[in-house]
Amino acid sequence: MCKIRQIAIILPDALQRTGLQSLLAAYFPPVEIAHFSSFECMVSANNDLYDYYFTLPETFVLNADFFLPRKAKTVLLINRDTTPSTGNNLPVLAPQEAIIENLQQLFASDGTNPTNEKSKELSIRETDVLKRIVQGLTNKDIADALNISLNTVLSHRKNITSKLGIKTVSGLTFYAIMNGLVSSDLIG
Repeated sequence: MCKIRQIAIILPDALQRTGLQSLLAAYFPPVEIAHFSSFECMVSANNDLYDYYFTLPETFVLNADFFLPRKAKTVLLINRDTTPSTGNNLPVLAPQEAIIENLQQLFASDGTNPTNEKSKELSIRETDVLKRIVQGLTNKDIADALNISLNTVLSHRKNITSKLGIKTVSGLTFYAIMNGLVSSDLIG
């Protein structure tokens, strides 16, 4: 007997909510899906028994206190056709087959990150650099704050990008927030 997945879809766009619900129901039964137009609507429903939460990165950031403890169960809908494999991201502009494949991997891992976490683990110094990148500091400011050379900062940035597979500051910001390295109010 299959366990029925309890899924909350938290999206302001009714068409996206309905489309995602149809996709999940058609390809991943049995599921029970509740959809909400906002985080506040979900909270007012007073139900925190969901196996998965599908939402936008903006909703995640604005409600990080709720989502961080549930990050393994939270799927961020990214408006791209591809996305780095960092956590539970769903590229909504990808072809339907790719979206279904991403969902299969998500459900197969049962809310855990199937990638080798050791290979992506940042050193303490890399984490320090990442926090300052997310805060909007320049490479020189990071070097001054950590009392290291500019070349060392550049090396750490290269290592961070290589380990995480994330090249943009916005991507690094989502990574840092989702992994509890920074709080959303510290972002500059």
